[in-house]
Amino acid sequence: MSGVNEHISQLREDFMRGTLSEKGIALLPHLQFEQWMQEAVDAKVNEAQAFNLATVGADHKPSARVVYLREFSENTFYFYTNYQSHKAHDIEINPYVCATFFWPELERQVRIEGLARVADKTKSDAYFQARPAESKLGAWSSPQSRVIASRDVLEELVKKNTEAFAGKEVPRPEFWGGYVIEASYYEFWQGRKSRLHDRIAFVKEEGAWKIERLAP
Repeated sequence: MSGVNEHISQLREDFMRGTLSEKGIALLPHLQFEQWMQEAVDAKVNEAQAFNLATVGADHKPSARVVYLREFSENTFYFYTNYQSHKAHDIEINPYVCATFFWPELERQVRIEGLARVADKTKSDAYFQARPAESKLGAWSSPQSRVIASRDVLEELVKKNTEAFAGKEVPRPEFWGGYVIEASYYEFWQGRKSRLHDRIAFVKEEGAWKIERLAP
């Protein structure tokens, strides 16, 4: 363990790939996000759509996990999950969430804060039907976030549901669907040399976006 600690304590990276300024950034945060997401896709960033979703539950303890962004538009961001999962219980109690994207190939981060709510059923239905058959069966079979005795339990549930839906269209389970995050804060981070990074924030005040530079 001491060898690993010594190694990571000496890791250094001087970020040299870009800059970010108040003059060069888009006037609206969703346009800046769209530009950066497109650049991440064009650069073939691994899992560009993945983001860390942070929630806080009734016990006031934070919890975080990586999920996939499946759609975004003007200040709205969609992801899908089991409505009985840990994250879903947190959101039901405290809808304030934080989403963080990290694109190391471009030396960029985006942090988004906002309120999460259950997405419209028609949108969840449409997304579910577009999923691969195995993923549909997986949604029906996984008691997400609950303790199970072994892997065998999960595989038995998949087998049971595969037989139950054989030759049929697999419907979306009521306990599974989408959430939409409505953004009220963005922070765009561009790595710079000597840890003097560029951090530009968009803060929503009285319906308008205020642009601020943050110290690194």
